[in-house]
Amino acid sequence: MKNIRNIGFIAHIDAGKTTTSERVLFYSGRLHRLGEVHDGTATMDWMELEQERGITITSAATTTEWKDHQINIIDTPGHVDFTIEVERALRVLDGAVVIVSAVEGVQPQSETVWRQATRNNVPRVVFINKMDRTGANFENAVHSINEKLKSNAIPIQMPIGSEAEFTGLIDLIEMKAYEYVDENGLNFNEIAIPEELKDESFLARSMLLDSLAEFDDELMTLYLDEKEIPSFLMKKAIRTATIKQGIVPVFCGSSLKNKGVQMLLDGIIDYLPSPIDIEKIPAYDKNGDETSLNVHDENLSALAFKVATDPFVGKLIFVRIYSGTLKSKDQIYNPRTGKTERVGRLLRMNADRREDIEELGPGDIGAVIGAKSFTTGDTMTNKGNSLSLSRVVFPDPVISISLEPKKTADLDKLGESLSKLSEEDPSFKFSVDPETGQTVISGMGELHLDIIVSRLLREFKLDTNVGKPKVSYRESISASSTAEGRYVRQSGGRGQYGHVVIEIEPKKKDKDQILELEDLTKGGSVPKDYHKAVLQGVKEAALNGSIAGYKVIDFHLKLLDGSYHEVDSSEIAFKIAAVDAFRKAFMKASPLLLEPIMDAEVMVREDHVGVVLGDLEKRRGLVYDTKILDDGTRVIKVHLPLSETFGYTTVLRNVTSGTGTSSMEFLKYEKVPEHIKAKISHSAS
Repeated sequence: MKNIRNIGFIAHIDAGKTTTSERVLFYSGRLHRLGEVHDGTATMDWMELEQERGITITSAATTTEWKDHQINIIDTPGHVDFTIEVERALRVLDGAVVIVSAVEGVQPQSETVWRQATRNNVPRVVFINKMDRTGANFENAVHSINEKLKSNAIPIQMPIGSEAEFTGLIDLIEMKAYEYVDENGLNFNEIAIPEELKDESFLARSMLLDSLAEFDDELMTLYLDEKEIPSFLMKKAIRTATIKQGIVPVFCGSSLKNKGVQMLLDGIIDYLPSPIDIEKIPAYDKNGDETSLNVHDENLSALAFKVATDPFVGKLIFVRIYSGTLKSKDQIYNPRTGKTERVGRLLRMNADRREDIEELGPGDIGAVIGAKSFTTGDTMTNKGNSLSLSRVVFPDPVISISLEPKKTADLDKLGESLSKLSEEDPSFKFSVDPETGQTVISGMGELHLDIIVSRLLREFKLDTNVGKPKVSYRESISASSTAEGRYVRQSGGRGQYGHVVIEIEPKKKDKDQILELEDLTKGGSVPKDYHKAVLQGVKEAALNGSIAGYKVIDFHLKLLDGSYHEVDSSEIAFKIAAVDAFRKAFMKASPLLLEPIMDAEVMVREDHVGVVLGDLEKRRGLVYDTKILDDGTRVIKVHLPLSETFGYTTVLRNVTSGTGTSSMEFLKYEKVPEHIKAKISHSAS
């Protein structure tokens, strides 16, 4: 296990993740010819839609080798609409390479993936890419990492030159310089550190040693005594500091120009953790109490982190093995469903190509055929083992559209196809409106739903009519209120009796959003056996608020009082009473309608700034920051209601003669202005 690295490439869109992955596969011998994103030949962008659009849509897994180490790689999308792919990849990875553009520095999605890595406790290294591009600035990029991501990013390399003059690298550990001499980057010469960079490189090395001293006593002693520090000791300290997330080592290069990737590969081996470095893996016992397992446990513990539908082999379950061994034809147990199944085949994935293998051991990532009851987030284990690994957290969709097949005969086929797509992508949901009979699909953004519609046509041969986008609003409360709910039915024989008094109050946004019931009853007025039914009733009632029928969020529930009947009380009676009480309390609690707000970044030339700002103001945008990049591009950061963003990309392209670009991610829910609330309430009724 000490020779395995499970790593992912994560970054803002167009920072160079897929291009870097392609170089890693080429230099490690997995590929014999370089593919490119811009001409649709990149190995990791294997979907037809990815090749056409030049973006990564789904995370691709592959395995390669470098210096007697096995590296399992997941290349993730950079677009915010596919953030679930990053989340579930980080859930099973031991380390990550964050790619940052030397021109733009840290961008909005860079911040998002950084937070995701922090939440999943994943150590990182940074690769500052595009050192060859006009406007590239290594120092500014490092500064933006430390300033915006609040990290301790420490360069262990320095570039020699930048933009068109970027020719090589200085290794601050060995204090050696390297110059690239061929187009493919396969050959580079060791040269003397350029005279004009000597002082700067010695200062950078001193700063590196200063940061490492607290992580290694031997190094600290040598450093304080001003003695020579051997490179192996520096590497050992960097590894310790990286795994403890005390520092983030920074590399640099240009993946497109084939410079710096071999040194990055060395850094992945030297500094990112192996499975054996992960001492305790969070898990839950059969009672739901938190515990942990370690990689040396004999029982099988594997997490199903992704489902894919393969046209040749059917349902593929991607798994990460945390402990034990999974073999072909083994019996596996699903603690969630209580079902046992037999493994059909085990595969090692190389993007869209598959390689049959006999077993997967601790630390391995692979795919399983034949595990039909398993879905994303399920634990695979042995029968009798009650431990479950923590599940992947999925974001709620923020945008919906209606969908109908052009041929009525395809209605059943549409439901089956959408079921397969939602199983693959848990951030995608669909439902049928009971009143109109329309199919409604929901996702993370316009691009997300556009891709779903395209996949229906290409993969499932389903041509559909698409309705206008619809925002997933939310409802909440701004005051506390108390209400009583009672359900009494007597019709001969045993009746029904449930009676509760509840209070709801606003919950702070930074608190855990899981709804729980706080019991304030006295003297057993509502027996604990019925508390679960009360909570369930409130949860169901909260799915449809009374303003416009949207989900109610951000409230705290208290059970104050109630009564029961020895014979007639039942769970269903208390559930119905709770529904009644919640609906009454909600209308008395100064209800609010909330809309999703997006954190957007718009990049335009200076001569287009006025018209773009004017358009953003019309869309209720709140500009909170602007800056000018070295190449003269203006970056506008703005909070924008999702309802005002539909079609924005096309409008921006038109008013900037095709030069403007934008990206956005969901930020928060905010109160809808009263005049807009009235329109939404009216249309809902």
